[in-house]
Amino acid sequence: MTVQSTPVTAGPGFVRDPSPGDELCFMPAVDLAREVRENRLSPVEIAEAYIQRVQRVNPQVNALVHFDPDQVRADAVALERAQRGSEPLGPIHGVPYTIKDLTAVAGLPLTFGMTPLKDNIAGADATVVTRLRAAGGLFLGKTNTPESGYYGGTDNHLFGPTHNPWKHGHTAGGSSGGAAAAVAAGIGPLGEGSDGAGSVRIPSAMCGVVGLKPSLGRIPQTVLEGRFYNWAYHGPITRTVADNALMLDVLSGASMADPMTLPDPAQPFRHQLDGDVRGWRVAWSPDLGLGHVDPEVAAVCERAVAAFEELGAHVTAATPPWEHPEEAMWHGVWVPGFASEYDLLDWDAMDGQVDDRLIALMREGETLTAVDIGRADAFRGRMWDQYAAFMTDYDLLVSPTLASAAFPHDRFAPEWLDGESLRRELLGWLLTYPFNMLGVPAVTVPAGFTADGRPVGLQIAARLHGDATVLRAAANFEAARPWADHRPAL
Repeated sequence: MTVQSTPVTAGPGFVRDPSPGDELCFMPAVDLAREVRENRLSPVEIAEAYIQRVQRVNPQVNALVHFDPDQVRADAVALERAQRGSEPLGPIHGVPYTIKDLTAVAGLPLTFGMTPLKDNIAGADATVVTRLRAAGGLFLGKTNTPESGYYGGTDNHLFGPTHNPWKHGHTAGGSSGGAAAAVAAGIGPLGEGSDGAGSVRIPSAMCGVVGLKPSLGRIPQTVLEGRFYNWAYHGPITRTVADNALMLDVLSGASMADPMTLPDPAQPFRHQLDGDVRGWRVAWSPDLGLGHVDPEVAAVCERAVAAFEELGAHVTAATPPWEHPEEAMWHGVWVPGFASEYDLLDWDAMDGQVDDRLIALMREGETLTAVDIGRADAFRGRMWDQYAAFMTDYDLLVSPTLASAAFPHDRFAPEWLDGESLRRELLGWLLTYPFNMLGVPAVTVPAGFTADGRPVGLQIAARLHGDATVLRAAANFEAARPWADHRPAL
């Protein structure tokens, strides 16, 4: 894949060349793993570099909410011992990774960001954690999330807000905000996230990194013990597309933990990145028909999508003709999904301990009727039919990831949604949630920056099970508009 590269344009507040001591923390995961395999780096060296980086940088962003440097060192010693042995090493041997505080790590707190659950301890590893460990990964810590992951920011009563590494005092997005901020800040190259309405892609777009919501069944879904969903997904958050494919290779594959999981792919995703997109048909939608998009965000993405024309693809302005997507999401997925947690706490007694809007969401569940849910399910079914027909003419659907760049922590949503309903505040600035309802893959990649240095994401979606397609398109875009040399000034 050879293209003329034009770097993503960065605003103020970025660093191209960090201090030499930080270089290891910004090395791509694929390179770290290779250096370990070829005995040029040890897991102990990697661990020490990351421990120092976390201790220096995490207080500024509050991305990691559980971090035990002694345990990281002990795990690194065990991984180094294996490195010296004769057994083959896993694909991410010695590479640090983080786990979101909605995902179980045995023996560690599983708080969901909620004060009432601060003493809850996970009894077993989630499947994704088991796979990351088995692949030789070095567990670095757990990352911050909003309470129960219910909205697209990261703040809670227990741990406080995660700051955007590019603009302190602004949201990192959510609900995987801690994971995305950690990757952007150089305190973890591989971040596990989970995505129910965009919660991998939202923070990845706001923090200027790569976030993939894979196809339905690609990664075993074990966000909550004893539950599986057809709309919530684990997904990799990384600095580069190759790292994202590497992490997807580790996480994907069938599991009895999730009856919807797919078999292993015919070949690793990291081996499917090569090849161009010449002749591909790309639908470009500036808003996905979902409403207002900030003009500056729209302009950044409009410039970014031109890269596909430069790469030889055919770009056409087109939007799927879906009807009632927000109602389908709200009544059919979001409110019933959170109603599954209704018995978790006595919500009447939670005033001042959890967010008022989360309590209001639980109250929505009390008033939702079977007719509401059935109607929304019918809307969702028609959305699938409309999308499937639309995509017979296109290989990719490209759009802004979000209608807004990062906004200050004292805002719950962009200012144009002030005074709107809870539903509008939660969904009215997201261009991510249709792909949760449809089960198709969607990745966000850095598209550029606003004038004041806030990252903007470009979302690339494809047909069902087209995970390799979106990753190959993202890799081509990355080559044409490189971003990895831009680093926040922390």
